[in-house]
Amino acid sequence: MPKKFQGENTKSAVSRARKTEAKAEERAREEQAKEDAYWRDEDKHVQRKTQRKNDQEQKRQQEMERKQAKQQAYEEEMNTLTASKQKQQQTTKVTQAQIEKERQIEEMRRKEAEKERLLEQKKIVVQDESETLEENVNRMTIEGQSARTVEEAISVLKQTTEQQQQQDRHPEKRVRAAYAAFEERRLAELKQEKPTLRLSQLKQLVKREWMKSAENPLNEQIIGIVQQP
Repeated sequence: MPKKFQGENTKSAVSRARKTEAKAEERAREEQAKEDAYWRDEDKHVQRKTQRKNDQEQKRQQEMERKQAKQQAYEEEMNTLTASKQKQQQTTKVTQAQIEKERQIEEMRRKEAEKERLLEQKKIVVQDESETLEENVNRMTIEGQSARTVEEAISVLKQTTEQQQQQDRHPEKRVRAAYAAFEERRLAELKQEKPTLRLSQLKQLVKREWMKSAENPLNEQIIGIVQQP
């Protein structure tokens, strides 16, 4: 007769099942541990990369700020030097202009003083026309004699010394020619300088200048007389 089938041992089955379950749990724990370790390593790697990036950005920002500060300091220094140089140049220009102006004024005063001194020595007084520029002629007094016109002044000067008469037989021609040239030149200049004045006023100004001008032969004769020993 065939052998009767006997069922599996319950205890053995339970034991095997427990072992299988334990192994499965162990494998699951190992897998979880591996996965956790992987993610921990990955997080550390990401953190290191982020830290390096932050450090590089900080260094770049610091370098940029350093360059900007250096550039700003350079520009401020250059602006200060430029302003100082411009101020010095302006001061120098003003000083030179003032010196030149004062020199010219002093030279004019010296010439006027010298001319007045020479005229005073011969008791020559020149009376200018009024500032209104009206039609008045200048008057010259020489040794007590009066002259209101160029012709009269020539006549008076001709009587000062016999030596002068011998040196210049026709002074009136020389004076007229000199005055004509002087008037022509100065009228052209004064028209540019004082365009609002009338011709008669301009001529009056020319006459005033003529009475004091070194181009006036009468003044040359006066100075020559004064300088005689």
